[in-house]
Amino acid sequence: MDALIRHMVGITGQRDHRLLEISVVRALHELAEAARVRAFAIFNIDEDLYVRPRVWMQNGRIISSEEATGEDHGGDSIAAFPALQACISGHVNCAEETTAEGESVLWLPIWLNDKVSSCLQISNPMPFSKSARDVIEGIIGVYRNYHSLLDYSERDSLTGLLNRKTFDEKFARMAMESVPADHHAGSERRQGMHVPEQWLAVADVDHFKSVNDRFGHLYGDEVLILIANMLRRSFRDHDRIFRFGGEEFVILLRSTSRDDARKAFERFRAEVERQQFPQVGRMTVSLGFARINARETPVMLLGNADRALYYAKINGRNRVCSFEELVQSGELQVAMAQASAEFFFDS
Repeated sequence: MDALIRHMVGITGQRDHRLLEISVVRALHELAEAARVRAFAIFNIDEDLYVRPRVWMQNGRIISSEEATGEDHGGDSIAAFPALQACISGHVNCAEETTAEGESVLWLPIWLNDKVSSCLQISNPMPFSKSARDVIEGIIGVYRNYHSLLDYSERDSLTGLLNRKTFDEKFARMAMESVPADHHAGSERRQGMHVPEQWLAVADVDHFKSVNDRFGHLYGDEVLILIANMLRRSFRDHDRIFRFGGEEFVILLRSTSRDDARKAFERFRAEVERQQFPQVGRMTVSLGFARINARETPVMLLGNADRALYYAKINGRNRVCSFEELVQSGELQVAMAQASAEFFFDS
């Protein structure tokens, strides 16, 4: 009983989805005596569902995908997990299967309204006892409820992206992870290597005010929802995407080189440009991005990315600009000197 109370306190004391998943995986491993527990992200690419491991137990230690490797695991098609696929298709809370090796596996999707964005896999060499199932059911019930509460507090109500108030905590964690990259970056660059770093981008929908003026706020909201969906498709599960308000979005891009960061931002920009928005037609976005440096505050880094965005706006819009590259070339200072503060009244 003491262990159960301790784990319940740990689960309900979290204010972050990743830490919540870690607490639940640890509780299930200990209290249900499961041999293996894994938490997966479930996400869409176009119309297809994909599954990616996010938190798991390894050699008695909890591992998350954010610390396991700097490389991105692109995910596997849900077709590779037929029991989970059937569970989601049937909109049920649990599916059980027995592997060819005789292992008993429980799949537990975590539903939020009618959507599922994560699931738990619990495995054991022997079938789970009734007492173990009761423990699992209780922990999962608490997890589902608390997951829903966290999601409600962290998400923008229109787009479902992370909201502004969650930014500081997510940024602080990523900034701390950038310290080793800062420390070693000079020697690695001299050797011509691609240095994985962290990046912050500010994206702004071009001429969005005119959409609301011409078509009304309902169509403006539809544009924002579609762009939010494109942001989810364009970036990885362990990157972070925020709606800062209005038509402005912020992206925290994890562990990649400058060239790959630019490619990711360009891919998103190009997808928006290709999209035919209902009633509105074609839209574009502009982006400015900057390298995350642990020595700089969130305000300073947002300012750097904003200045690069400002340059993109006054130089034709529908483009991606790097703060560091603009500073090195001297173009940013010239553009800022010529810019008018009234520019952003029609972004």
